[in-house]
Formats: sequence, structure tokens, C-alpha cells
Amino acid sequence: MKRIGVAVIAALTLLLGSQAAFAGSPHFVTADASRSGNTLSVTFKEAGLGNEPQVHVVLSADALCINNGGKHPKAVNKESVQAADDFPVQNGKAEGTLSVTATFQPECSPPMTVQFTNVTLVDETSGARANIPGTF
Repeated sequence: MKRIGVAVIAALTLLLGSQAAFAGSPHFVTADASRSGNTLSVTFKEAGLGNEPQVHVVLSADALCINNGGKHPKAVNKESVQAADDFPVQNGKAEGTLSVTATFQPECSPPMTVQFTNVTLVDETSGARANIPGTF
């Protein structure tokens, strides 16, 4: 009877003590941005997650209204945009897409176009962060 008790305690200690080893190192494996009109979409894959049932990911960016000379004419034609959602974790990984749409007053209409800069993904659950370089 003592052997069974010792074996159960040893198994529980091993199981509970190894939970930290499953946590890994949360990081974005991919984070790809694309623009269609006034909408920016970012598709991502995050790995190295632990036992979380889901992660809360936030997309943020700056939207600029650019004239046909490639200039940003007014400070009022700039806005920070943000989107967030929860994504399920399966086998230590999470995947998804977040999108934001820029709206300006006055409108950013042709020949002017919308550009997105300072694009960032943050997993508020794990703390992982991805800065996506470039202008979209």
C-alpha cells in the first residue's frame, strides 16, 4: 500500500512540476499584412503557447491619407486604428486574422489613398509582440 501511495505522489509531482516546461516561449511565427482599399488585414500564427485555452490578440496601426504626390497633407488625415479578438489555442499554437478599416472626415478619396504604418500585433495573454515593418 505504501508503494502505491509513493508512486502516486511521485507521478503527481512529476506531472505538476513539468507544467512549466510545456509553457515554452510564446512568439509570432508569421505575421503578414495586406491592404485592400481602406482595410488592413493581418494574418498570424503564434507558437510556443502553454495551457491557455485562448489568447487575446490586438492589432494596431496608424492610417494615413496620402495625396498623389506621395505626401501626407494634413494632420487630421491620420488616425490610430485597432482591432482585437480571442483566438483558440490548440497544441500550443494559435492562428487567425484581424482587420481594421480606416475612416476619415473628410473622406480620403481619389486621387488620395490610405496607407497603414506602425503595424503591431500584441498577444495580451502571453506578452508576445510582432512589429510588422513597411507601409501597406
